[in-house]
Amino acid sequence: MLEEYLIGNCSPTLASLKTANLFSMPYRSEEELFDQIAYWNQEMKEKGISVVLLRRHETKALVYVCRKARLEENLNQSDVAGFLAGYGYRITGDHMDVDAALEHLKGRLAGQEGFPHEIGLFLDYPLGDVVGFIENAGHNFKCSGCWKVYCNECEAVKLFARYKKCRDVYQRLWHQGRSVLQLTVAA
Repeated sequence: MLEEYLIGNCSPTLASLKTANLFSMPYRSEEELFDQIAYWNQEMKEKGISVVLLRRHETKALVYVCRKARLEENLNQSDVAGFLAGYGYRITGDHMDVDAALEHLKGRLAGQEGFPHEIGLFLDYPLGDVVGFIENAGHNFKCSGCWKVYCNECEAVKLFARYKKCRDVYQRLWHQGRSVLQLTVAA
């Protein structure tokens, strides 16, 4: 079941075009959910992909799929790390630990119904667009696609097109019989 969600929602991450993707999926039992996540983590480990359960309700799970090495680079950019520190993310020395940051994000997600705005940084959105979204309360954006764009509209439109093309190609290949593992680029 999780395989279809990986292809439909995470193709840009599987193709190494994007650091991470996020999706919500139904589940029947906790055991099945945990087994699926453990299975895919084991399968994707060699490819540099992690599958993280960020939040769950009675019948729905919020699943985060990322390339942790790339996420670590992104979160440790000085401007990004400084921004996240303002939301309680800890920097030890001059380094933000990815696993600790993900645990903090899980805590922030548990404490609210929606999404904490900084989640965009975990999804490879540009810092300027995340800040723009917060400062404009989600209004006055230049365009929207995978996220609301406040800064570099031209670059974002190109990225959105690349992500869509990737998703279309991956879905077509998957329906033709290729597996998620075959379609996942190694780190």
